Amino acid sequence: MGEYQHVFHTFLPVYDEESEILILGSFPSVKSREQSFYYGHPQNRFWKVLEILVHECKQSQTTTMSIEEKRQMLLVHHIALWDVIEECDIAGSSDSSIKNVKINAIAEIVRKSKIHTIYTNGATATKLYQRYAEEKVGMKCIQLPSTSPANAAYSLERLCEAWSCVGSVRRISKLPKYVN
Repeated sequence: MGEYQHVFHTFLPVYDEESEILILGSFPSVKSREQSFYYGHPQNRFWKVLEILVHECKQSQTTTMSIEEKRQMLLVHHIALWDVIEECDIAGSSDSSIKNVKINAIAEIVRKSKIHTIYTNGATATKLYQRYAEEKVGMKCIQLPSTSPANAAYSLERLCEAWSCVGSVRRISKLPKYVN
């Protein structure tokens, strides 16, 4: 797991005044912090899931997408993206090690947009949101299964089925068979 470090979230949320849903993670992984953007670990399936749902394609092209292209994909589909935590003590990328939490100003981006639904990426993000932010924001969250590679119980297809409830992403009555 490694030694604890006090770490700050160093990149901005993705949202605009037209954002309708907000997806919250817990805190950026080491790889995401190195890239200064969300879900930077190559084994995390977040971008694959979103691209499949948004574009109804059978396999993801996000490995070739730039950060700006990912940002635009979110905004075009009225999806905001951020993390619950602004700063904390953490050992490596381990969500279970998080302590001494300071939360992001989630209520502010909800106020500045059309966000009507908040989804959390995994159990840790859900617990952190409910404990530290829910009362301030005034909205409940809906927990989705984690896209982390540690969540091996969920195949890409199963993740896409679970995530298909995301409001702004077009609903898909029958998902195609995916390439992992």
